[in-house]
Amino acid sequence: MSSDRHTPTKDPPDHPSSSSNHHKQPLPPQPQQPLSRYESQKRRDWNTFVQYLKSQNPPLMMSQFDYTHVLSFLRYLDQFGKTKVHHQACVFFGQPDPPGPCTCPLKQAWGSLDALIGRLRAAYEEHGGGSPDTNPFANGSIRVHLREVRESQAKARGIPYRKKKRRKTKNEVVVVKKDVANSSTPNQSFT
Repeated sequence: MSSDRHTPTKDPPDHPSSSSNHHKQPLPPQPQQPLSRYESQKRRDWNTFVQYLKSQNPPLMMSQFDYTHVLSFLRYLDQFGKTKVHHQACVFFGQPDPPGPCTCPLKQAWGSLDALIGRLRAAYEEHGGGSPDTNPFANGSIRVHLREVRESQAKARGIPYRKKKRRKTKNEVVVVKKDVANSSTPNQSFT
């Protein structure tokens, strides 16, 4: 036999040029777990804030905003609020359940704003916003604003919007009767 010829050897199975690995198809991407309610809300809040920045004149980039823009965003959100906050001049100021309507504004509830800021603070850090020390959502002015909102709503006894409850029809009421005679079990002895 000639020394020019050599018999081919099989590559080990873990070698990259191995025929067994060469014909493998890439694995399809695994479906992602559905986001938790918190993660979904955080993503929705972040997208709303980014859209708000883009709607400013001139539009703001993510690297350009600071705590003043966060404060203006919170004030902007008040127009979508459902909590009645009475002015000091209102005859219903301080009454938890006023007997009639008034022209006082609806605003965002303090608890909603506080939770929103918490989610946006986390989203900012997840989107590469930098250190927690420079996070505009964690700025002291934001905390002061939230404290003022909480105190003013507590004084005014803001009334949350109450959705009217739909009355149940007779068909929706389910009555469960228990057969007393068949529900008892005889005493069993374990001997």
